[in-house]
Parts: sequence; structure tokens; C-alpha cells
Amino acid sequence: MKYLQKLGKSLMLPVACLPICGILMGIGYALCPATMQGGEITGFLNLLGFFLVKAGGALIDNMAILFVIGVGVGMSDDHDGTAGLAALASWLMITNLLAVGTVTTMMPSVADNANKSLAFAKIANPFIGIIAGIIGASCYNKFKGTRLPDWLSFFSGKRCVALISGVVSIAASAVLLFVWPVVFGALIAVGQGIVGLGPVGAGIYAFLNRLLIPTGLHHALNNVFWFDTIGLGDLSHFWAGETSADVSWSLGMYMSGFFPCMMFGIPGAALAMIQTAKDNKKKVAIGLVASAAVCSFVCGVTEPFEFGFMFLAPLLYVIYALLYGIFTVITTLVGFRAGFSFSAGATDLLFSASLPAAQKTWLIIPLGIAAFVVFYLVFRFAIVKFDLKTPGREDDDLEEEKKAVLSNSDFTQVASIILEGLGGKANVKSLDNCITRLRLEINDYTLVDEKKIKSAGVAGVMRPGKNAVQVIVGTKVQFVADEMKKML
Repeated sequence: MKYLQKLGKSLMLPVACLPICGILMGIGYALCPATMQGGEITGFLNLLGFFLVKAGGALIDNMAILFVIGVGVGMSDDHDGTAGLAALASWLMITNLLAVGTVTTMMPSVADNANKSLAFAKIANPFIGIIAGIIGASCYNKFKGTRLPDWLSFFSGKRCVALISGVVSIAASAVLLFVWPVVFGALIAVGQGIVGLGPVGAGIYAFLNRLLIPTGLHHALNNVFWFDTIGLGDLSHFWAGETSADVSWSLGMYMSGFFPCMMFGIPGAALAMIQTAKDNKKKVAIGLVASAAVCSFVCGVTEPFEFGFMFLAPLLYVIYALLYGIFTVITTLVGFRAGFSFSAGATDLLFSASLPAAQKTWLIIPLGIAAFVVFYLVFRFAIVKFDLKTPGREDDDLEEEKKAVLSNSDFTQVASIILEGLGGKANVKSLDNCITRLRLEINDYTLVDEKKIKSAGVAGVMRPGKNAVQVIVGTKVQFVADEMKKML
């Protein structure tokens, strides 16, 4: 769980880049409908809208690369940029080795299997980005101090990290070459199996769609229900101007349920997160989740919200996905029908309302109010009941720790005393710091002298594990950490 929370925190920086992009795209689509619907783009407002869509899409469309670097740097011991470079090397290696052209050259039979070809066409996704980031960070943590023979000394230390990441990525690619299409194909089979279940099947699909977002495997299900992979094509038939009379299902049933959840449910959940955030972190929570909620409402870009908590509180994310399934069943039963060509935000709702398959779009108001209330109440209850570490509730930022003040302003001396209390530099395996604490891994816990450490004037010492020590320094922790790193 702690590893997942560390992963979640490492995603905070790249996620923070996304909300403004979603808002830009929403405004752009409103100004230039042709960007979404097709057609000629002329006139100042249309060109401005097109410009904003492309500006927002620059990061939204390359979200996986943001995760590569964010996870690579965030998961490394000392947040070194070398880990980000190694992660990028891993990403480039994996996505090139598993690109459709490469795979079909090595295994021509893949070209004859539509599902396998589709699987490798979707390989450049956030899940692979996170894997590449973990590979880069892990290789950095393990090999940053590697010493090679004199004739290879140029590649010693940090210079060898990206090279080793590349080798590890080749091995990972070899595994994914066989595993990825099997998993992808299994999900397509699941999609085919629930098609005949009507509204319940639509709910199961919506639940799985959200649940699989972190892995990128939701694309497998989307191609079953939205496009003509098995003869459905809910999205393509909807935007072709057809109605339910032209197909064998209630047209729009596999898209409609997302609208109340994305437009109103996410803002409700965001409000719950803001209200349950710690007092000293409410502004930070507002900056992250409120902007993500606006982004979701306007154009249905949900990743800034979802990746902001899915690894910090995985249980809550499962609940979140379940709410999508429930509301999709309800939406399907009451007859609300709308479609999207991009995602289920207000922009797409407006554009799709005039299409023949659209039905009872006015129901978005009562459905939306219900989604807002339910998401808010469920999220608030779950966060408080299970003490979930959603944005603004992290353990690092306790108010009393931020108020801690060192009794000595000589950071070199403070670091020296702490290091002595830890048993000397030979006993320190790794050093990191958060906003208020030094976080250390040690070799021998019996050598730690807490009384000596506290004599440096620190606020406290914690021992969360046999080989883990946390020293509460206060907001000047960075200066102490920098001095200690020099000593190490």
C-alpha cells in the first residue's frame, strides 16, 4: 500500500499539468465545433478554437510521457533527473519494440489477428508509461553508485542508469510481447460476453471501463462497444445519424451513463475531497481537484481527477468505478440518450443533443443532481470512515510538523549530529525527505541512538519499520537534507 501511495504522489506533478489543458480543449471545441464534428475551419473564432484544442491536446494526448518522467523522478530515492532520463529511455525502447510495425515484422501472424494488432496499436498508454517510470526509477536507485572497471569508467555511476534501463526494458518488452495481447484479447472476450445483458451489461461495461483506466486496457472494451469490432459500434452509429431502429440495441446506451458521472459526479466527489482535506492543505486540494472537476464537466477529461487519487486510495477508486456502473444502469433504464465523439462533457452533450438518436436529454438535470449528491456522500463517507489518503490528507503534512522549529540554525551541525545518531554514514542505506521529515533507510537498527538525534533540536524521531527512520525537522528539512547528502 505504501508503494502505491508513493506512486500516487509521484503522479501529482504530471497530473497537475492536465486540468488547464482540458479546459482549453473545452473552450476550443465550443468555439470550433468542426474540430470535433468535422468540416471546414474558417473565421477568427473557429481558428482560435482550433488553436486552443491543439494547445490543450499537446499534453492530454501525450499524458503517458508525462507519467513516464513524473514516475521516474518521483519514485527515485533523491528525485534526480537522471531517473527521468532513464524512464524516458525505457519508454522509447518498449513502445518502439512493441509498435505494430515492429511486432508484425517479427511475428507476421499478428497482422492476421485483428485483436492482437489492435492491442499493439494501443501500447503507448499511461500503464506502459508508469511501467517505464518504475523501471527508470528502480534502475536509478539500484545502480546509481555502480563502479565499473577503469576502461569502462566513463559509464560508471549515474551514466550507466539509462543503459541498464534499456536492457531491462528489452526484457520487459519480451514479456509484454506475449502477455499484452492475451490480456487485451481476454477483455474483448469479456465485452462480447456482456453484450446480451442489456442495461446490466452496460453497467458492467462502464464499471470495467473506469476500473481499467490505470492500465490502458479500457481500450479493449471500448473497441467492442463503441466501434464496429463485433458488430456494435454504439459511438460510430450514433454520430452517423442513425437511431435505435437501425441497430439491434438501444443506440447510445453504452455512452449515456458517463454524462451524469463526468459532468456532475466528479464535481461532487471533488467537493468531498476538498472538505475532508486537512486545514493546512485545503488550498492545495482545491488547486488540484477543483480544476480537474471543471475540466471533467466542460469536456469530459477525467484523468486529472482520477490519477490524482487512484494510487493514493485504490479502494476509493474501485468505489468510484462502481458508481459509474450503477448510474449507467439507471441512465439506460430511464431512457436518457446522448453520445460523445471525444468524452462525456457538456461540450459533447450540447453537440449530440440534436442527433436523431438523442433522447430525453433534459434528464441530465435530475440525473446530474443525483450523481452529484451520491458521489459527494459516498466519497465523503469512505474518505472519513477509512481515513483514505486523498489529495490534502497525506501523512507528510501534519500541522504540528510544519510548526516544528530547529533549535539550531547551523544546518551542517544539525545534519552531523543526526548522522551520528543514526550510527554513522555507513549505516545509512538511503536518504529522502518530504516537506517536514527526513526519511531514511538504515542497515542496522540497533545502532540508532534516538536521544542523540533529538539533541540536534529536531521535533521528533519515528521508527515506522525495522530498517526505517523518520526524523521530524520542520519546514527547513531541505537544508538539513542537503547537508547530510554532502556528508554521505
